[in-house]
Amino acid sequence: MSTVAQKRQDPSRSGNAGAYLAGIGHVVALELKQRLRSRGWYIMLAIWFVLTALVTWLTWASWNAQQAAQRAYGSYMPPGSAGPGSMIFEVVLAFVLLFALLVAPALSANAVNGDRAGGTLAILQVTLLEPGQILWGKFFAAWLAALAFLVASTPFLVIGVALGGLTPGHVLVSLLMLAVEVGVVCALGVGISALAGRPLFSIVVTYLAVAGLAVGTLIAFGLGTGLAQGTVMANNAQYRAYEPLANGPVQPEYTCVGPLREQPATRTERVAWLLAMNPYVVVADAIPYPDRVMQQGFPTSGAIEGISQGARYALAGPEGTYPCANGVVQPTYLNQKTPLWPLGLGLQLALSGLLMLLGQRALRTPAHRLARGTRIA
Repeated sequence: MSTVAQKRQDPSRSGNAGAYLAGIGHVVALELKQRLRSRGWYIMLAIWFVLTALVTWLTWASWNAQQAAQRAYGSYMPPGSAGPGSMIFEVVLAFVLLFALLVAPALSANAVNGDRAGGTLAILQVTLLEPGQILWGKFFAAWLAALAFLVASTPFLVIGVALGGLTPGHVLVSLLMLAVEVGVVCALGVGISALAGRPLFSIVVTYLAVAGLAVGTLIAFGLGTGLAQGTVMANNAQYRAYEPLANGPVQPEYTCVGPLREQPATRTERVAWLLAMNPYVVVADAIPYPDRVMQQGFPTSGAIEGISQGARYALAGPEGTYPCANGVVQPTYLNQKTPLWPLGLGLQLALSGLLMLLGQRALRTPAHRLARGTRIA
């Protein structure tokens, strides 16, 4: 028995990283061949392309309708509204991220227990492949399949750049962060799939985990702010009366007068880490928006940039947002001095890495304990 075990020992145990990566590559190739044979995958990809094109067209038509209405009634058009490029880019980006979070669990949440239910996982486990090779191979296969949907939406992000107001760097950073977020979701799905005994259960749990990141973090942050009450030293803000200009209104300015006193304030910086885990915050805060200059009181920012601003406000806390905190007039627009997305991405990677590690341990053979009704071969 010892001779047989020695012959079956994987070369990667002796430090051969190339053999370990080759084993992962074999699993990836096997998984991709199975996916490419499926007609449903191509149908989903076509539907994704058509929906993204429809959203792009509706956004462009909506922008044209708004511009026509403003010209007809002589409404004031704030600076930064010269073209629809920024609006199209941000709407398409939000749409792609939303549906990426919906598609990625479907491609990864049954990667392991689906094979176990079909009786094909045991075939891989009796080979020289280690549990880590099987798990990482299935992860990379699911990630590559999900990235195909991201590639299909790239032309519509490029359209936003072509219509003006943005640079190619916006698209590159956005695609990179979208790919990372899709990878995080795929890692969650594969890890949960290895731990759960039933495919349906793992799919539901993965969707709940994604919902927890996208919606649960907002709820947790809102509840956390109620517990993060404190004070800030500030004096009185004396607002100046202002008159609307010919080409549009301006925001009122204020000056800080009087002695500094303790004022009640919400210490949002204490619970900002909860908000940082949100996928939208990670993607929005990572985009290198230029430092905006207030033009006649209007900061030129869109929806995605507004998400980044909200995250920066939360991280700054009352010291950087409360009027006349420490006797200083606070800026309306916060520049990206201390980004929040590295913290959020680090927490996401820690969670997904933990699930992958536990999933790898669950694939070890011989299994000492199996759930009731689990199929072995």
